[in-house]
Amino acid sequence: GRISQLAFLGQITTRAGYHLPGDIDSAGDSFDSFPNGFAAIGGPDSIPGAGTGQILFFIGFLELLVMKDSANGAEPGDFVGDFRNGALDFGWDTFDEETQLSKRAIELNNGRAAMMGILGLMVHEQLGGDLPIVGAM
Repeated sequence: GRISQLAFLGQITTRAGYHLPGDIDSAGDSFDSFPNGFAAIGGPDSIPGAGTGQILFFIGFLELLVMKDSANGAEPGDFVGDFRNGALDFGWDTFDEETQLSKRAIELNNGRAAMMGILGLMVHEQLGGDLPIVGAM
């Protein structure tokens, strides 16, 4: 769900023309010199394979070694969250059981909505055409 939320937001912001400043590599290619969507991964002007490999390796490293529930202080059976590492405290432990269940349900529904949103954007990108907010795919 959270990956879909990030993917959807990334699609919308890059298609709106917002890109990171600076260069993506030592050859001087800027972030906005690469196309949006699927074309950034597999098109003729796509990010080089070594760059895509570095991104995938970094994500795998984070998933396997850094973002573990046990590393964030979660007890077995405890509902873990992104902020269980002690750096930020939004008062999760102060909420009663009903409020915690409500917040979990809201987060799950937001993730499901983002999954449908990014799926719709990916399908429309492959079909081509214009979307009201996103523009030309």
